[in-house]
Amino acid sequence: MSIIQEKRRRDFMRLAAGSLLSAAAFATLPAVVADATQSGDAPMQRRRGGRGRFRSVDEALAQGVSSGTVVGVAALAADARGVIYEAAYGKRDLAGPAGVTQDSVFWLLSMTKAITATACMQLVEQGKLGLEQPMSQVLPQLAAPMVLEGFDASGRPKLRPAKRAITLRHLLTHTSGFTYSNWSDRLPQYEKATGMPDIAESRNGAFASPLEFDPGDHWQYGIGMDVVGKIVEAVSDQSLEIYFREHIFEPLGMTNTGFLISSAQKQRTATTYTRQADGSLKPLPFEMSQRPEFFSGGGGLFGTPRDYMAFLQMLLREGTFNGAQILKPETVAAMRTNQIGDLNVNPLKSSAPAWSNDANLFPGMQQKWGLSFDINTRPGPNGRSAGSYSWAGLLNCYYWVDPVKKVTGAMFTQLLPFYDARVVDLYGGFERGLYGGLARV
Repeated sequence: MSIIQEKRRRDFMRLAAGSLLSAAAFATLPAVVADATQSGDAPMQRRRGGRGRFRSVDEALAQGVSSGTVVGVAALAADARGVIYEAAYGKRDLAGPAGVTQDSVFWLLSMTKAITATACMQLVEQGKLGLEQPMSQVLPQLAAPMVLEGFDASGRPKLRPAKRAITLRHLLTHTSGFTYSNWSDRLPQYEKATGMPDIAESRNGAFASPLEFDPGDHWQYGIGMDVVGKIVEAVSDQSLEIYFREHIFEPLGMTNTGFLISSAQKQRTATTYTRQADGSLKPLPFEMSQRPEFFSGGGGLFGTPRDYMAFLQMLLREGTFNGAQILKPETVAAMRTNQIGDLNVNPLKSSAPAWSNDANLFPGMQQKWGLSFDINTRPGPNGRSAGSYSWAGLLNCYYWVDPVKKVTGAMFTQLLPFYDARVVDLYGGFERGLYGGLARV
């Protein structure tokens, strides 16, 4: 759930001004289904009898396309033994013939964060970083953080020194004071007053951002994981592109995930659409910068559903998958455990409605935060256990890992604004159908 700088917002909206699509245009879209129970091209796909059990998931996804909820959607699920469901419906782009598949390329945005946290925790395991370590010891620019208290009568920012140092735990848990302009009233005003670039521009000047509260005082979603990406690079002496590839992607067989997208991969990239006020969808040119000043640990990756499911299976299997141990079991356990104490995860209040709606993954439920994950403290309404952990990407991609029932699922679309009510309902139908199918042995 990365943010988009204001100038790029205007540019994208200008470029996307044509070809308004009505919901009726989706009624004749073909469905493309990859059945994990029939395809033999990957060792993960060896389970039998799953399709009948998950018929309601097929129906929900197909209806999501035919009703105009999405142009295309891919969904996968796995248990401790392997992939149990895999399907894709709709098209990568309404203007072309290609259907969405499990090898279509999606911009992952904040689904990047879990991978950055994994890299960071590898370094913690090695004793190269500590959760309570002040990060000014790694990044000197964090030595004197300033808190934005407001603005004077002329619109100039009012800043004061932070009361305490920023630790690695603060950054991993969104309690550092760093925020995102998509869900902040003050940060966009600060960017306008100072000319500071937004983090989505992938310019280093964005790291001059002030804090909105003292480290450790609150939970608010922000750019802390981008700072963690800088820390991983500084400690490992490798770029995130290389570190991720060598220490996570290659061991897991994630050959189609990275920050830099090849020409061949770009041909398989799903087009982003934006929901209009009347419910119809309009294509919106969108991609992360391919000439960044830094690789965004908070939201810069692209990848395929199959690749991301390999990563989720690693988490589900306590750190090991594809014959490779990425994390120790006790590290995975810590990552999915409350790391913010008495603080609670706050709903995201949108300040940029073109890019995000207000968002709350579990309305009315107390939520905690682990080391990069939202944790539901009670059973979810669609089947997942209490203590499951999850997050999402700005373009309405979602995932969860249930360590109690030993199941993980993910759904991929490319649609703005984030937390689209119709897509959230579709995600809920996917989850309900999956757990319902699992109950039918």
